[in-house]
Amino acid sequence: MKYILFISLAFVFCFSSCFDEDKFDNTRKGNFEALWKIMDEHYCFFSYKDVDWNEVHTRYAARISESMSNDALFTVLGEMLAEVKDGHVNLVATHDVARYWKWYEDYPYNFDTKIQDNYLGTDYSIASGLKYKILDDNIGYVYYGSFSSGIGDGNLSQVFDRLAACDGVILDVRNNGGGLMTNSEKLASYFFNEKTLVAHILHKTGKGHNDFSEPYEMHIEPASGLRFQKKVAVLTNRRCYSAANDFVNAMRYAPNAIIIGDKTGGGSGLPFSSELPNGWSVRFSASPVLDAEKEQIEFGIDPDISQDMTDEDMAKGLDSMIERAREVLKANK
Repeated sequence: MKYILFISLAFVFCFSSCFDEDKFDNTRKGNFEALWKIMDEHYCFFSYKDVDWNEVHTRYAARISESMSNDALFTVLGEMLAEVKDGHVNLVATHDVARYWKWYEDYPYNFDTKIQDNYLGTDYSIASGLKYKILDDNIGYVYYGSFSSGIGDGNLSQVFDRLAACDGVILDVRNNGGGLMTNSEKLASYFFNEKTLVAHILHKTGKGHNDFSEPYEMHIEPASGLRFQKKVAVLTNRRCYSAANDFVNAMRYAPNAIIIGDKTGGGSGLPFSSELPNGWSVRFSASPVLDAEKEQIEFGIDPDISQDMTDEDMAKGLDSMIERAREVLKANK
């Protein structure tokens, strides 16, 4: 998977540099046209999301004037980017970052750090980005809050060695907004015993909305040495995004894993960056990642068992999702 990821990024940069780029003036109109064109030629989900980008151009071009302020221009350009409904799409200026957060705002939060403290306490162990503890019913609990936090084989071997006697493990990635796919792959590798196809990636090969390469396979290679052989419950909520979404997708193919919680947030496209004439930068999804069956996971992944945090449990200081995972693991030990 590391090799394929490297090839992926190489293809993105190669094809981006090979396209003939138009030149735009550093004017209000020039910056608008540059942003629209960059997205038009490189964004990867127009067809899947059924976005008429030409119609978007017509509608937003009417709002651009040379007399508008920088702040007004930034607002209009940010609203135009929000038309693709993608949390990976951002416009970055020195004064602000335009972002689209609707992908999780209309969903239950399904995570509470104060209630999580009732399970972790203050005597939990820390291994790089992982917090972990054996709960009083002999279920292991591991929380990984960001795939930007590095983890090594030394960390993971120690953690799963200490949890080996547990009846099962809860692997909680709720509110994990992503990070490095290499960390996602490394963690997943401790739950596979053989090389397994988990995804496909496509690369832009031209300026057309549907100009993509053939899908390249992405595999999880099992970790060398100790791997966890018992049941693992992966807890998810809508704020699992990007690399966390990729991790949940990979774990669907792990032999002893079950996904519990809410639908993930999606964000399956590998991001790419470009720059406008005025120096503002734009980040967007350029290479779509599909699952092993070549189905889209951009809008998120449904759990095997749906479970929200209930008001009744929260009033008692209980996490409904952790409790459901404990029940499932005890029943399948």
